[in-house]
Amino acid sequence: MNDTAYWITLAHIPGWGYVKTNKLVNRFFREQNTSIRAFFNLPEKEWENVYGLEHTDREALKEALRNFSANEVLAEQLENEGIELIPLTSPDYPVALKKNFRETHAPTLLYVKGNKQILQEKAVGIVGTREASELSLRFTDNMARKATKEFKVVVSGFAKGVDKQALDSALKYIGQSIIVLPQGIMTFDTGFKTYARNIEEGDLLVLSTFHPRSPWKSEQALARNSVIYGLANEIYVAESAETGGTWSGAIDGLKKKRTVYIRKPEDAEENANALLIEKGAIAVDFNGNIIPDESKEAQRADYEKRILELLKTGDFTVAEITGKLELHWSESELKAFMKTLPEVELAGKKVKRYTIFRQQKLF
Repeated sequence: MNDTAYWITLAHIPGWGYVKTNKLVNRFFREQNTSIRAFFNLPEKEWENVYGLEHTDREALKEALRNFSANEVLAEQLENEGIELIPLTSPDYPVALKKNFRETHAPTLLYVKGNKQILQEKAVGIVGTREASELSLRFTDNMARKATKEFKVVVSGFAKGVDKQALDSALKYIGQSIIVLPQGIMTFDTGFKTYARNIEEGDLLVLSTFHPRSPWKSEQALARNSVIYGLANEIYVAESAETGGTWSGAIDGLKKKRTVYIRKPEDAEENANALLIEKGAIAVDFNGNIIPDESKEAQRADYEKRILELLKTGDFTVAEITGKLELHWSESELKAFMKTLPEVELAGKKVKRYTIFRQQKLF
């Protein structure tokens, strides 16, 4: 018997999030070099003494084990339906998901059906609102076609609108795709029937992070969006409203310093694309090409002129330059910018001060 039932038991303990579960996994798997089966079969005293588990956590584990027999039956059903489990410790676990989430925050267990090798390929996430405009759907089709030409996997969430268009376009252009479900994988019967051929041919993988029998829930749809971002090396937003899953996913991605590309809206469009650009998303044209931010270019030119004028009057540190000129940049941003100015050099050994090259000081 494999460890499938044990992973199901651990991954769905009520009240335990990924951080708590993954820290425990790291302790028994890496620090103690113990299998999950061996961990669950330890005496409670060792859970306390070796792993430092509090009384409430030990009770939660014992309560979870009371469902073990049912999870053994569930594990057998999953196997019969061709569904595999990929725990955090598996070499099949996607590298991108660990990197983008950091291992502590990554989903503990993935349920998948299809070609799991797809998880190791470079991926493009294409997301957008359910009520997408025709323009947004055509943009989605373009991005899916671009991804398949570059041999990249298209990741989407199987929602109406942009997600569904991304999936269907990827398959239309003979590419590969990942469907990330907002529900348990055993509730996707109709989808498995619809895309049976694509799964059999190795072009499609269906993935869920939720309990296999969990129905669709709005909070799971939001969590699903973060997994799409986590699997993707590139993220394209076709269209977003100012609320909802696309918006929250994009904002969360920007907070995590992910690069988020978004279709630049037409003047007459009523959506939140322009607002996301203001918040840091990178505007792209209909073909996914980056549109230069004219305001940022103008700001850089203005800052360069003012910095050079200031340096003609003396030597200054980054903090002094930022303060005197009231620049809206962090010190690290300014340091990086100063390196691009050929007229500027560092003066001083202990305290880094910036100055104009001596041969420039002919005024």
